Amino acid sequence: MASDKARLDDLQGRLGYRFSHLELLKLAVTHPSVAHETTAQIPHNQRLEFLGDAVLGLVLTQELYERFATVSEGPLTKARAQMVNRRSLAEQARRFHLGEFLILSRGEESSGGREKQSALADAFEAVLGAIFLDGGFAAARNFILQCFRDAFGHLARIPNIDNPKGELQEMLQARSVEAPQYQTTSVTGPDHDRLFECAVFHEGRELGRGKGKSKKSAESEAALAALRTLQKA
Repeated sequence: MASDKARLDDLQGRLGYRFSHLELLKLAVTHPSVAHETTAQIPHNQRLEFLGDAVLGLVLTQELYERFATVSEGPLTKARAQMVNRRSLAEQARRFHLGEFLILSRGEESSGGREKQSALADAFEAVLGAIFLDGGFAAARNFILQCFRDAFGHLARIPNIDNPKGELQEMLQARSVEAPQYQTTSVTGPDHDRLFECAVFHEGRELGRGKGKSKKSAESEAALAALRTLQKA
């Protein structure tokens, strides 16, 4: 229908991507509820969402891997998880007003389906899957990195929580030849259950404090606190 094409043309303009196979975009915005209204086999966007989720994960993983060459798997995994949670994906969908273009069942429409976080997040991932099938990995990667440009901008550094003392020293050495200094500020508790508190200083300024069952763990917690403070500065 002409009206369908006009709506899809509008959506392509918002996405900044022109499809060679426009039926892929229509499939990406077809909510599964449509299939529940009839006994006919109506295709919907769940398979595209499954594909788009995988493409998104690969693109962001590669970008994090290349941007943060000294950071280990744990922090990279947490950074990626923050970027692809359902709330953040729904926010991406809202940037393009995807909710306006969803093809919904009457029941889903009446229950506010266009604004549901799950529907928006799934539709966004389905669009990624559609772009991947239509234009290949390079097209999907370019689109994803444009979408997540701001998120990567906020990830100037990722604290390496596997080695916070090493990460802190590397950060400080980028601006000063002086190394951080650790001091044990208190030791409490009986001999079999000691609790250490340590503070880390740099150029006479206290950057953070931490507690632990050993001096080493308390110093690590102090370094992690310092990293968090410096990242906010």
